[in-house]
Amino acid sequence: MAATIFAANESTVLLNGQPIDGVRGIDYRHQQVRSNVYALGSAERIGMISGPQIVEGRLRVVSTSVALNALTGEAPFQITAMLKRGETRMTVTFDECYLLQKSLSLETGGVGEAVYEFTATRVREEPASASATPA
Repeated sequence: MAATIFAANESTVLLNGQPIDGVRGIDYRHQQVRSNVYALGSAERIGMISGPQIVEGRLRVVSTSVALNALTGEAPFQITAMLKRGETRMTVTFDECYLLQKSLSLETGGVGEAVYEFTATRVREEPASASATPA
């Protein structure tokens, strides 16, 4: 099976449906708590119970983002990453997000980079066929 490759320069990240300028990268992790179930008197696992899940992500932006900086308080937001390379597309949607922290770094001879860390209630990954997604 071949790997699915997406290109950062062809992809778009949206905040509440509006493009975020200057996105350099997005990364996230989805973690699911799992517990083993054992039969009485046996050391072999007979099942698995799924528990709580956590979704955390980070957006890296050149300098800063006015839209992301405006996120304050307890108002949830949605982030949608529209990943693309040629005809290959996938939409990753983060629902009910809350900003955890933001930071800015600036190095000699470089440009500033802001990092916005968030948590989400859920993440949805939806592959799309080229014919179903307008160009």
